[in-house]
Amino acid sequence: MNEKFDRLLKTLGPGVLFASTAIGVSHLIQSTRAGAEFGFALIGFVLLANLLKYPFFEYASRYANVTGTSIIDGYKVLGKKPLVLYFLITVGSMFFVTAAVGFVTAGFLENLFQIEFLGIWTVVVLFIVCVVILSVGKYKVLDSLIKIIASVLVISTVTAFVLALINGPVEKIEGFEPKIIWDQAGIFFLIALMGWMPTAVDISSWNSLWTLERIKQTKFRPMLKETLFEFRLGYVVTAVLAFCFVILGAFIFFGSGEILPNDNSLFANKVVTLYTETIGDWSYIIIASAAFSVMFGTIIAVFDGYSRSLGRTLELMFEKKESEQKSFFVKNMYIIFILILALGSLIVIFQFGNKLKELVDVATTISFLIAPVIAIFNFKLVTGKYLEKNSQPSIWLKILSYSGIVFLIGFAIFFIVTRF
Repeated sequence: MNEKFDRLLKTLGPGVLFASTAIGVSHLIQSTRAGAEFGFALIGFVLLANLLKYPFFEYASRYANVTGTSIIDGYKVLGKKPLVLYFLITVGSMFFVTAAVGFVTAGFLENLFQIEFLGIWTVVVLFIVCVVILSVGKYKVLDSLIKIIASVLVISTVTAFVLALINGPVEKIEGFEPKIIWDQAGIFFLIALMGWMPTAVDISSWNSLWTLERIKQTKFRPMLKETLFEFRLGYVVTAVLAFCFVILGAFIFFGSGEILPNDNSLFANKVVTLYTETIGDWSYIIIASAAFSVMFGTIIAVFDGYSRSLGRTLELMFEKKESEQKSFFVKNMYIIFILILALGSLIVIFQFGNKLKELVDVATTISFLIAPVIAIFNFKLVTGKYLEKNSQPSIWLKILSYSGIVFLIGFAIFFIVTRF
């Protein structure tokens, strides 16, 4: 028993990082909005998205454990075109995603410290801190920080959820009419909600990179079933918390007549108030700290994931030197991409001004529309000739994969037809 627990502790890390990354905007913002604006109507879509997108995240961890390489290396195994396409998808979405996460995080920072005079400079300061932390500490700091943050958020969310159930839903105002799902605005939000539920499929590659980095850090190579168990644990937590946030949004806001604000700081305040109204005013500082912490963990993970994945992609596309020179190249690319990502994301934020919901919806919609491509790549790499039979997913997981691919393609086409 002690040996199993010790092996779990050595394996623990990538799944927690995944959970923390997912719990950020998709849960605190999108799931809360789903409950606040549509009540319980979107719960089925939230659970369906978590179920049908699951295989494509798991495959990244599976591939990394079995092959000892990242799934980005796998894209090159499929051919140069898939690797280039992944690079273009990443570059095309990363500034919007980072901008959305950074903008939301800045809102929770302003709410926590009651900062009202910095404006856009809050994001600038936040990005500078992220750049410094990752340039100095990289994965080791990220891994340690996230485990503490995730624990606090899980405890506070479950507490608020239970108390909300005990207190019951808010009384609806007279003449209240819920929003319509199947008009253009409703469909746009639904696509945006599922785009990051539990998170974007294209960042599954980060999971494989974190899996390898954890092995490098601990000098411990877990068995495939141990890597998958650790990832599944994190995934289940994200799915359960998504459900909790929808319920919290529905119980506290739906039908109350209150509208979630479009300003990032005011929105953050409303989300924190969502907790304190159920737990008690005494918990405000605890909840505000936990909410900011999880968003801070998410933005650091986003910077790390994009920079790490882009560095590896460029290395595979262009680098042909010896391994020592490759290490030097990757080390420099990591820091360069962090700086480029910060600058590009700030430009996006300046363009959107203070329109939180619009920025988040654009970022999440982009993620959903490119999801089918990455899903197909990941599925190919864990089936057929790329992995041995005993390392491939079960028949049930393959069936779920086919269903997921149809789901992602179908909704993407549906959105394009409805939108344009």
